[in-house]
Amino acid sequence: MLRLVGQRLLALVPLLFLVSILTFSFTALLPGDPVDLIIGDEGTSEQYEMIRERLGLNEPVLTRYAIWLGKAARGDFGTSFFNSVEVWDAVMLRFPVTLSLTFAAALIAIIVGVGAGILAALHPGSWIDRLATLGATLGQAIPNFWFGIVLAAFFAVNLRWFPATGYVPLSESPIEWLRSITLPALALGLSASAALARQARSAMVGVLQQDYIQAARAQGLSARRVIFKHALKNAMIPVVTVLAFQINVLLGGALIVEQVFSINGLGSLAIAAVRQQDIPMIQGIVLVTVAIVVVIQLLTDLAYGYLNPKARPA
Repeated sequence: MLRLVGQRLLALVPLLFLVSILTFSFTALLPGDPVDLIIGDEGTSEQYEMIRERLGLNEPVLTRYAIWLGKAARGDFGTSFFNSVEVWDAVMLRFPVTLSLTFAAALIAIIVGVGAGILAALHPGSWIDRLATLGATLGQAIPNFWFGIVLAAFFAVNLRWFPATGYVPLSESPIEWLRSITLPALALGLSASAALARQARSAMVGVLQQDYIQAARAQGLSARRVIFKHALKNAMIPVVTVLAFQINVLLGGALIVEQVFSINGLGSLAIAAVRQQDIPMIQGIVLVTVAIVVVIQLLTDLAYGYLNPKARPA
C-alpha cells in the first residue's frame, strides 16, 4: 500500500505543474484590464502605469509565471488586486465552509444512495426496487439549485425548522452548524445519491449472482453474513469510483448552492473575483480547488487498492 501511495504522489507532480501552467495562462488571457477596474474612470495615465508596475503586469508573461510559480510553491499566492488581502488568508477563511458543505453532502449521498441501491438489489423487481429507481431518476433530473430553493421555501420559510440563509461555524455552535448546513447539504447530496444508488444496485445485483456467493449460501451462512462480508466489499469497488467523481461534482455544485442559501464560501469569493478580474484571487481559488480534487483522487486510489488487491503494484 505504501508503494501505491508513493507512485500516486510522484504522478501528481507533473499534473500539478500542468495545472499551474493552465491556470496562469487562462487568467492572463482574461479580456479587459484589471487596472482599469482598480483606478476607475477618473484615473490618470500616470496612475495607470504606476499600478501596472506595482502589480508586475509590465513584465513578460514567462517572467511573471516564473515569479508566480516560485511564490505559489511556497504557499504565497500574492495579494488581492482590490483590497490588498492575502489570497491564502482569504481562501482559507472561506475554505472550511465549502469543505464542510461538500463532505456533509457526500455523507448524505453515501447513506441514501448506497443504502437505497443495496436495498433495491436485495429485492429486485419489487416495489422497493421500482421506488428506488424512480427516486434515482428524479434525483439525477432535478438541478440541485432548484431543489435547494424548494427545500428552503418549505422547511425554512413555511415550517421554520431550519434557517433559510447563512452559515454558523462548527466551532461556534455544533447544533446551529447542523441546522445551517442541513438544507444545502440535502440539496447537494440527494442529487449525488441518485448516481450512487444506480451504481450500487447494478454492482450488488452482479455480485449476488457470482458463484462464490451461491457457495457461501449453500454452506448455510446467514444472509447478513453473506451480504456484508462477501458481497458488499466487492460491490463497492465500482461505487468508490463513482463516489470520487460525485465528490468532485459536489465541490463544483457547492459553489452554486452557496449562492442559493447566502453562504459565504468559496463560491461567493470566486464570483466576486471573476467579476473584478482579481487575477491572484482567481488563481488561488483554482489551485486550492485542484488540490482538493487531487487529494480526493489519491484517497480513491487508496480505497480502490484496499478493496481490490489486484490493483496494488506488485
